[in-house]
Formats: sequence, structure tokens, C-alpha cells
Amino acid sequence: MMEITDEYMKEMRQKTKPYVIMILHKTKRINEPGVDKIIWEHGRRNYALRREGRLLIVCPVRDDSDVSGIGIFSTNVEETRRICDEDPAVKEGIFTYEIHVSQSFPGDCLR
Repeated sequence: MMEITDEYMKEMRQKTKPYVIMILHKTKRINEPGVDKIIWEHGRRNYALRREGRLLIVCPVRDDSDVSGIGIFSTNVEETRRICDEDPAVKEGIFTYEIHVSQSFPGDCLR
């Protein structure tokens, strides 16, 4: 294993990039009739945001928790909040969200 020196860690910390992580939560409305159409439009909007480069990573969560998904945004906190507030499923009370400021390590990516 390659040795990770203090100098290397200090250098890498200077190269981190800021991101905003959004955690999407299901509400009790998730099982109401007609919700699937609203969630479909939520998905369409995610594709548009990805195409625009504002939503970099979308990870739906497929377990029994109240978490529905995680998104990583290239936008700042205020813009991310505006984006999330305009989501059709958030507007209809099907999802709520929380936002967290984060950073990535240099070279991070999904494989």
C-alpha cells in the first residue's frame, strides 16, 4: 500500500471541490393514488438538471427507510434549495429534503 504522508494529505485538501448533497425523504403521501405520475415528472426533471450540469449524481435508494434518494449538486446551497423547492414531488408534499454542504476528494468519481 502506498504511504500517505502529511504533505500529500495537505496538498490534496487544497484540491477539494465544493458540492451540495441533497437527501430526499418520502412522506406518508408516497402511497396515495396518482403519485406515480408526479414521481415520473420528478424523474424527468432530474434528467434535465443532469443535462444542465447542475445535478451531477442521482442515487435512488431502494430500501425500506424513509430515504428516497441522494443527489449531488454542483450548485451552491441557495440555488440547490430553489431547485429542490420547485421539484414537483416536493411541491406536492410527496418528498421532503435536507441539504448538506460537502467537498469531494480530488479525482472522485463513480465507476
